[in-house]
Amino acid sequence: MILRPFLPVLMAGLVVPALAQTVAETPSRTIKAGKAEVTALAIAPKGDRVLIGTSSGAVLCEIESGKKVHAFAYGEDGATAVYHVGFNENGEFVVLIGPSGKRTVWSAADGHQEKVITPHRWIPDPRQVKAMGLEMSNSAFDRFYQQQELTVGELTLRAVKDGKVEFIGSDGKVQRTMSFPENKDQHHRAPLLLWEDQLLVGTDDGRVLFYEVR
Repeated sequence: MILRPFLPVLMAGLVVPALAQTVAETPSRTIKAGKAEVTALAIAPKGDRVLIGTSSGAVLCEIESGKKVHAFAYGEDGATAVYHVGFNENGEFVVLIGPSGKRTVWSAADGHQEKVITPHRWIPDPRQVKAMGLEMSNSAFDRFYQQQELTVGELTLRAVKDGKVEFIGSDGKVQRTMSFPENKDQHHRAPLLLWEDQLLVGTDDGRVLFYEVR
């Protein structure tokens, strides 16, 4: 199985009242991964844990309690930022990919790094990684992320500067904007992930916000 980046999602509404309430105004849950900027998100196959990529490695947390299970200290080609994260089919391992495209595999059970990645056929190969846009030409300043946009029906959720999230209708007009005053980095693009009836949004101060989708 080839690991694929999680794709984006969207919602909101202007003309149809029901759509206006698709995503709750306030988060129902907040998980604090640390102080580093959140750059990528993935949910474990069992739905009990969230893998949070940051500008300084990655963190595995329990969703129910918010408790940190493991911290993965990514560091390849002098970069600590993680721009893509994912689990293998049964959730035993996780993959982290940084801006240079270097991939590392870690055990979700004990938090240790796997020294050989070739046996793990589920991770993207270098050609696939390059196609994802993760290559040296993307500097840290570029803030390249995999989860900047999501689609729901005729609506699109798009991460824009200052960590804001815009809800765009089929006419291309912005119907609603979610803003986060805590964000200090104007270059931050919030990673977005739709999981079951929850929309996950990452902030630049280490938080993952869960919003109910109804």
